[in-house]
This record gives sequence, C-alpha cells and structure tokens, in this order.
Amino acid sequence: MGSIYSSAQGLDLHVDDAVLRITLDNPERRNALNDVSMAAFIAALERAATDEQLRAVLLSGTGGTFCSGFDIVGRNAARNTGPKPRTGSIQRRLPTQANRLVPLLLEIQLPVICAVRGSAVGIGAQLALAADFTVTAADARFWYPFLRRGFTPDSGSTWLLPRAVGPQRARQLLMLGREFSGTEAEAWGIAHAAVPDDEVMSAAEQLAAELATGPTVALGLTKALLNASADHDLRRHLADEAYAMELSSRSPDFREGLKAFAERRDPGFQGR
Repeated sequence: MGSIYSSAQGLDLHVDDAVLRITLDNPERRNALNDVSMAAFIAALERAATDEQLRAVLLSGTGGTFCSGFDIVGRNAARNTGPKPRTGSIQRRLPTQANRLVPLLLEIQLPVICAVRGSAVGIGAQLALAADFTVTAADARFWYPFLRRGFTPDSGSTWLLPRAVGPQRARQLLMLGREFSGTEAEAWGIAHAAVPDDEVMSAAEQLAAELATGPTVALGLTKALLNASADHDLRRHLADEAYAMELSSRSPDFREGLKAFAERRDPGFQGR
C-alpha cells in the first residue's frame, strides 16, 4: 500500500493505519521546502486524492520545528553556479509549486491534519492554514515575512488569511509582518487546538485516527462544501448540498450509520 509513495530529499512519506504521513525532513534548513521536496509533496497529494485505501493525511515536521518556509537562500546559491533564470521565472514556476500545493490541500477529499511545533513561516504558515485541522504548540511561532524581505505574499496567503482572520488582522500579519503565537492562532480560528509542545504530536495523531475512522465519503464531500461556500450564493449552495447528500446516501457508510442508529450503538465506518 505505501509503496506508491516515494520519500525524497527533505520529505518523508509513509502510510500507517490508512493515514498518509507527510513529514518535512530538512533539519539543516529548519524543514524548509525546496524544489525537490515541493515536487514530491505535490506528487504525494495527487496520488492520495485517488487512493481508495487512505482516509486522512497528517502533516508534521521532523524535530522541534514545523517549516521555516521555502529555501530561497539555497535556490539562489545554486543559481550562482549556473546561468541566471530568464525574466518571468517566478511567474512560470509558482503555478507548478506553491500555487499547486495549497489548492491540493484544500481540494483533496480527505481530512488534512497539521501538527505545528516551533516555527511555521511563509509557506509553512500557509500549510497550517490550508489544513482542515491544525494542532499547534501554544508557544509556536507563526510568521508571514514576505514584505520584510521586500517581496509580495504568495501561496494564496492574501486569499486565505482574510477569510480566516478578517481583513484588518490579515493586513497586520502580511503588511506589518507581525508574528503570532500558537495560542493566538487558536483564538483567531487558524488552529484547531493549542497545546503544550510535548503534546502536539499525540494530539494530532489522535485527531487523525478519529477522522480516519469516520465516514470518509461524507467527510470529503462536507470539506468540499465548506470550501466552496464563500464563493456561492445560497441557491447554488443548496443545490450542491443536495448533490452531496445524494452521493453520500449511496455509500455503505451511510447504511452502516443508519443501522448503528437503529441498534443504538457506535457506527463502524469502513470509509466506503
């Protein structure tokens, strides 16, 4: 089952109890993503989207931190040894990297759980925001440093943040580059829970296990409805809800849910 997921330099992938575990593993650069690990991350999510055996995705970082962003320093160092890129290289590259990764996290019809310890910077903060549930250390550090470095935000941060925290707070975080804690992330609705640092992984794993035993079809359709709701009027959304209910009511898990209700017991969903 796990053989279709290939780890890459900076990214560890494996499947455990129907959960795809994606671990950022680049401790020398505080788990920064690079071109290689980004490509492997995207490929893993594309495979996971149609993997009938999976029921959840768990993101984390090795060691005591989550992700320090994208390794721009490393990329620029590599460029110094070769030809300079053509004008427009960023515009050509982003649609296949960050601008592909974040929509995949939002669109995949599996619950995505993110565990944040230490720092979540730049695209690291975006991964936490794009996840369905983020469990963070209370003292974790979130930061969008784009303007502090002299360039504009990417990876959908100017779209996701205002929807999550409101436009005024989004301006503070993006335009002023204000850092914020895991406790604040929970209070603002970015994180599902803020816990002591040494409890992050156990809390995230417990949540992933709970979701991985849920009605996977209905969970995926509910996620899609929630993500689409802001862009649809009520009539369109009611039609989408009816379509989702039609699909979910044809699933074996729906029949199991009804049977369990009639028998006054907890359902044993199989993710089908």
